[in-house]
Amino acid sequence: MRAQTEPRLTEDEFVPHSALKNGHAQTIAAALIPRRIRLLTGMTDPRFFEPEPGVKILAHCSWQPDRLKRPTIVIVHGMEGSSESPYMLSTAEKAVFRGFNTIRINIRNCGGTESMCPTLYHAGMTGDLDHIIRELARKDKLREIYIIGFSLGGNIVLKLAGEYGAQPPNELRGAAAISPSVDLTAAIDAIEARSNLLYHLRFVRSLRTRLRRKAIFFPDRYDLSLLSGIWSIRKFDDAYTAPHCGFADSSDYYERASALPYISQITIPTLIIHARDDPFIPYEPLERSEVVQNPNVRVLTTDRGGHVGFVAARRAWLDHFWAETKAVDFAWLQAGAK
Repeated sequence: MRAQTEPRLTEDEFVPHSALKNGHAQTIAAALIPRRIRLLTGMTDPRFFEPEPGVKILAHCSWQPDRLKRPTIVIVHGMEGSSESPYMLSTAEKAVFRGFNTIRINIRNCGGTESMCPTLYHAGMTGDLDHIIRELARKDKLREIYIIGFSLGGNIVLKLAGEYGAQPPNELRGAAAISPSVDLTAAIDAIEARSNLLYHLRFVRSLRTRLRRKAIFFPDRYDLSLLSGIWSIRKFDDAYTAPHCGFADSSDYYERASALPYISQITIPTLIIHARDDPFIPYEPLERSEVVQNPNVRVLTTDRGGHVGFVAARRAWLDHFWAETKAVDFAWLQAGAK
């Protein structure tokens, strides 16, 4: 592993950029500020995982020259993101710089993969990530794997870690989640607030566009006539996500797919990073006993930072994106700074 000053995993280390005064500013700035990606260039290859017949998951792998001797980080994006989302690329860049192999996965239908499976994705779909971890261990002979998830991907990471309980794969050594939506009902209630209208509409437009692309490949499976009255995530989930993914309705989906009930069962070292001023993923669920009473789970809470923002005043070792740095630092520390 590349030698660095011993990192600190403390909240007080985060000093927000002075120009970004609130959670909205942090959230928007993080989405707009360009990242400088250098190390991934020329060392990234596509790969397809097949968790079940008729389903392909596209990932982008960046390997160290001595990959079998290096730990590996698998990164999962958020709702309507992809392996090419800015935070995915820059987290992978940081991980490669630290000496990790990195694998950026596209959850089902994302990253232009609508034709590669007949089904939709949802926030509790942990089976694909489990398959990827086990294939990397069995087929690639990787012996030290960490998982990092953002937002909806953070919920998937935490839920899977909890589902493993006392029997996680031996190769899985830690998990980290940034701005995870661990209580989906609370998250939907928050994003439907008037103050979050722009975020909400952006997600809904993306979901509608993706479903139209999906129906091109599977016209008999998806009824586009239902889209005409859908202008909220909740209505989209009632019309499409729930019935196509085995849930009774959106309420059943949010209850069963949320990671919160599973966090108490996590037995691997786990880091959660969340800002109190996150505009649409409430912090309060992380104060529940399921989280705070589990000694394997550490929560770094900041007053400011927004949603997957955390744009710092001071540059760390590659850029100003503090939470991405801390997630990689966490894996680096668990790996023993080898």
